[in-house]
Amino acid sequence: MFGECLENVRKNVPLVHNITNYVTVNDVANVLLACGGSPIMSDEPEDVADITSICGGLNINIGTLNKRSIESMFVAGRKANELGHAVLLDPVGAGASALRTNTAAELMDKIKFNVIRGNISEIKTIALGSGTTKGVDADVADAVTEDTLDKAVAFVKELAAKTGSIIAVTGAIDLVADPERCFVIRNGRAEMGKITGTGCQLSGMMTAFVVANPDKQLEAAAAAVCTMGLAGEIGWSRMQDGDGNSTYRNRIIDAVCNMDKETLDNGAKYEIR
Repeated sequence: MFGECLENVRKNVPLVHNITNYVTVNDVANVLLACGGSPIMSDEPEDVADITSICGGLNINIGTLNKRSIESMFVAGRKANELGHAVLLDPVGAGASALRTNTAAELMDKIKFNVIRGNISEIKTIALGSGTTKGVDADVADAVTEDTLDKAVAFVKELAAKTGSIIAVTGAIDLVADPERCFVIRNGRAEMGKITGTGCQLSGMMTAFVVANPDKQLEAAAAAVCTMGLAGEIGWSRMQDGDGNSTYRNRIIDAVCNMDKETLDNGAKYEIR
């Protein structure tokens, strides 16, 4: 199932417009190319409507906000909604500052999102309007664990019903849910948290997966999560003495590039609740 979603990305080569984090913009572009998509970046208000018009999907990431980029997010989001394009929100650091929290809330109020993807603290913040996000990292008190899994699954399904969006929560255990089903995913490595931008990369890649699989967007979003997590496992297995987190970042992108249907289907670790 997930391997077919990956194959559809490579067959359709979806063009994704990214208004994203300056810290990770190059990695987002590279992982999109690696998975079979095509990236374009623009955050100039006078440019974004035209750019998003020629794309199939829009990835909005609030990691490095400024007044110009905020304006661009609304302009591009409205245009994408008007054209029926897939739109994803990555509320990076929501809860860490009033600007981030309020911008995420206003975006959700004015733009229709197919997918909202973040860590558990960010997702709780947008659900509740306040939170305890530690910078851009999840607060340990919010972590999804085996002990809190049932409650977390119920929470993401409820939020999906409330927002009309697929909710993707990534962490040690990943959750991807609509109001009826939740994929509980256990791919990945803890070491991925030592690399800046694995979440940002996933949001770009997830947008491509959703664009390329319009009739099964929940499965596509879950497939993207499994692809990234499995790439983290494969990349780690290829680390050599003297390698560090910079090499690991490249090995993850290489593993995405070399991922095929059989590898993904055999390596995906998930259950549906």
